[in-house]
Amino acid sequence: MHNVTLIKGDGIGPSIMDVAVKIIDATGVNINWEEADAGMAAYEKHGTALPDETLASIDKNRVAFKGPLTTPVGKGFRSINVALRQKYDLYANVRPARTWKGAQSKFADIDIVVIRENTEGLYMGLEHYLTKEKDVAESLAVITRKGSERILEYAFKYARENERKKITLCHKANILKYTSGLFLDVGREVAARYPEIEFDEKIIDATCMHLVMDPHQFDVIVTTNMFGDILSDLTAGLVGGLGLIPGANVGADAALFEAVHGSAPDIEGKNLANPAAVIMAGVMMLNHLGENTAAKRIQVALEKVVDAGECVTPDLNPDSTVGTIEMGEAVIAAL
Repeated sequence: MHNVTLIKGDGIGPSIMDVAVKIIDATGVNINWEEADAGMAAYEKHGTALPDETLASIDKNRVAFKGPLTTPVGKGFRSINVALRQKYDLYANVRPARTWKGAQSKFADIDIVVIRENTEGLYMGLEHYLTKEKDVAESLAVITRKGSERILEYAFKYARENERKKITLCHKANILKYTSGLFLDVGREVAARYPEIEFDEKIIDATCMHLVMDPHQFDVIVTTNMFGDILSDLTAGLVGGLGLIPGANVGADAALFEAVHGSAPDIEGKNLANPAAVIMAGVMMLNHLGENTAAKRIQVALEKVVDAGECVTPDLNPDSTVGTIEMGEAVIAAL
C-alpha cells in the first residue's frame, strides 16, 4: 500500500486529476489516496491557500500528486508551488519534453529533459521596496555552493541512470559573475566526476536561440531556478505545448508530482481539458514509488491513444469531439 496526498487543485484540476487517479487505479497498484486542499479553492474554504491539514498529510506521506493551482499575479499572494518546494526542500525539478506522433509540433524526434534547481535563486522571494513611495523595488537572487552541488549531482546521476549522453549547463556568468559564476564553477567540478557524460556550457540567451534553431543538440539541461522555469516552457513549446509536459519535484525524502500547465479556469467544468500531462506526472510518480511496470503500461497506453489521434481532446485534434473523461476511458481501454 502506498499512501499519497492527493491535491486536486483549481480550475480544471479536479477533472484531470480524477481521470489520472482512475487510470492509475486501473493498473491494480494499491494506493491510498489521501485527499487534501490547496490553492484558491482551499482559500475560499479554509481562509488559507495551504491549510495545516494539507501540510500534515504531506508530512506523513512524503509523496504528493497535485493538480494545477491558481496564483493571482502581482497581488502579494505567494505561490503555493514555491511554498511547497521550499518547505519540503524539493530541490530538483524535472520536466521531460519529447515529441509525440499524435501531437502537432515544429520538430520531430525531440527528447529533452530540463532539470532545474528548485529552491534558490530569485524564487526565494527575497524582495522589498527601497523607498516609502514604493517606486523602487529590489529582488535578491541567492545561490549557494551546497544548493548548486546537489542539483548538479542529481542531474549527472539522472543522466547516468537514464542512459543520457550529454548535459548542458545554462548560465549567465558573463554578467552575473558571482551567482551564475558560482553555479558554473560547481558544475565544472561535478562534471569532472562523470567523465563518461559529455558536458557543455551555454549562456542562457544563446541556449534559447539554439533550442529554436536546432533542439536536437540538447539531451539534459541543468540550470538555476528562473532560467529553468523559462527553458522548460520553451521546450514544451517545441513539442506541442504544456498539455503534454509533466513535472517532478524531488527532495531527499519527499516528492511532489504535477502537471506544469495552469488551472485554465476558462474551460473549467466543460470536459475539454487535456489530461495527458498529469497522466504522465502519474507515470513519474509510479516510477518514484518503484511501480515501474504499472508506469510503463500507462505510458504505452497513453502514447497509443495520443498517436492514434482519435480519442483525444480538441487541443490535440481540432476535429475531435472527445472530452477529458472519454480520453481517460480510452487510455484505460488501451491498458
